[in-house]
Amino acid sequence: MAKKSYSFYPGCSSQKAASASNYQVSVNAMCEVLDIELNEIPDWNCCSASIGYAGGGELPRLALSARNMALSEQAHPDQDIVATCAACWLATRETQERLHADEELMKETNEALAAAGLKVQANKKVRHMVEVLIEDFGYEELGRHVKKPLEGMKIAGYVGCQTNRPFGIAGESFENPKYLDKMIETVGAEPVEDYEKKVSCCGGALAFSEPDKSQALIKDIIEAAYDGGAEMIVTPCPVCQMNVEVYQDQINRKFGTHFKMPVVYYSQLLAVAYGKSAKEAGLDGQVVPAKKLEEIANK
Repeated sequence: MAKKSYSFYPGCSSQKAASASNYQVSVNAMCEVLDIELNEIPDWNCCSASIGYAGGGELPRLALSARNMALSEQAHPDQDIVATCAACWLATRETQERLHADEELMKETNEALAAAGLKVQANKKVRHMVEVLIEDFGYEELGRHVKKPLEGMKIAGYVGCQTNRPFGIAGESFENPKYLDKMIETVGAEPVEDYEKKVSCCGGALAFSEPDKSQALIKDIIEAAYDGGAEMIVTPCPVCQMNVEVYQDQINRKFGTHFKMPVVYYSQLLAVAYGKSAKEAGLDGQVVPAKKLEEIANK
């Protein structure tokens, strides 16, 4: 296929040494195979995510995402905006839709941006990377590049809530989205059928402010994956990946469980299946090692 180019919003968590830096490593490896060009938005800023709801006000929160869109329009005027982080995608897409629906809000936002010499039109699509893979490539094309099928692996596709509500992926059920299951099948593995916690919330920022509540939610997510016979969980969301992976030791101590469940990104599955090394797939950034995936990558 011909190269496809996108205006790329990486988000804070993908930066070097940040919580999802290995996500970015695997995305780069996957994009190299698929001939995807990601043109980073120059001087991008935080989307404000949940912090923007903590008292800063609506306009400042929306203006942060609008600034990224304005910079994208300047640097890459003909390209859709693509984010890999679910929170960044959600915040940016919400801003775009809100600005288009409310002329007064668009005016106020542009008045704020004018102080920095910017103006936003918000006329380009804002897409999550999984939308790009599904809509612009499709499962058949994704499968065409598989060199090392992930045979013998059973994986739970944990969508979480941010890539599911309120926008979701076009054509997917909100209650039972299938795109991760299809990706799992595309790389030669077996998805957990009827994974009951597929779209449950991991608690998000409650992991910091109310850990007991968040960890109870995470316990159920992991337990359901084990009940379905999974040896690994895959997700499209950096917050979901972090929460479900890094608190397992605390959950084990609290609930007497023995969890040791690897939690990886869809891009890591694709990177390994495409023949990339464990390091190129970002597997060296796991807290809970994905040993079987490493074995396949190192064959």
